[in-house]
Amino acid sequence: MTIRVGIGGWTFEPWRGSFFPAGLPHARELDYASRHVTTIEVNGTFYRTQTPKTFASWAAQVPDDFVFALKAPRYATNRRVLAEAGESITRFVDSGLAELGDKLGPINWQFAPTKTFDPDDFAAFLALLPGGVAGVKLRHAVEVRHASFCTAEFVALARAHAVAIVYADDDDHPAIADATADFAYARLQRAREDEPNGYDDATLKAWQGRAQVWAEGRIPDDLAVYGDPGPGTPAKRKGGTGRRDVFLYMINGAKVRAPAAAQALLALLADSVDAQRVR
Repeated sequence: MTIRVGIGGWTFEPWRGSFFPAGLPHARELDYASRHVTTIEVNGTFYRTQTPKTFASWAAQVPDDFVFALKAPRYATNRRVLAEAGESITRFVDSGLAELGDKLGPINWQFAPTKTFDPDDFAAFLALLPGGVAGVKLRHAVEVRHASFCTAEFVALARAHAVAIVYADDDDHPAIADATADFAYARLQRAREDEPNGYDDATLKAWQGRAQVWAEGRIPDDLAVYGDPGPGTPAKRKGGTGRRDVFLYMINGAKVRAPAAAQALLALLADSVDAQRVR
């Protein structure tokens, strides 16, 4: 059970001089960022195919206990028939992901806000997701952004394939907190520029508590669920998956505040739990 908190990417001009020290060479930004947060979600993989050399370079620049989450390519998810995504999925998985080794975290398969839930087609898509590549385990999460997915049928389908449902905290899309895999994945998108840490203290403490609840194998009481919560009483909000790793990203809103928000949340977690559980 590990709680990781991070940001989206590491190349962002407003971070130079605010997060990155003045004068830090651009080539050293990943090295620096990976020592101040514990995970990074890579968005570049959503737009273009990377190479084994690139993945190996990323892995070489970060600490041993650091992990990358990867956005899966849009060519696999932005299509009318998801069951036909097999070639795009294979091309992505075989593009060099194994070069990350133990530094490969979850893969986020993000869908367009207009993509509606078709049970048979979505089941066919999930069946295409491989469990590993070249000896490296693959963990999958789906970020669905249409209200038609807010159903027990979708939750059961994700759970049957051991695929996590991304909890996306924003104003425009439904947020689904059901536990369907052995890890939790959250993307927080409400940071404010007028807050030095992106969020006020009360909000950061609330996310600290939710992260710990997820890690303990439960579901936070204040987040919406749509499926069977699993064994246990409703008050305990059991997820039925045991203890879980947690990946939480400060990903949008006032992006300039994302590194400060991630570091502030990591500090809260380190103060409140065994530091060995927070990476």
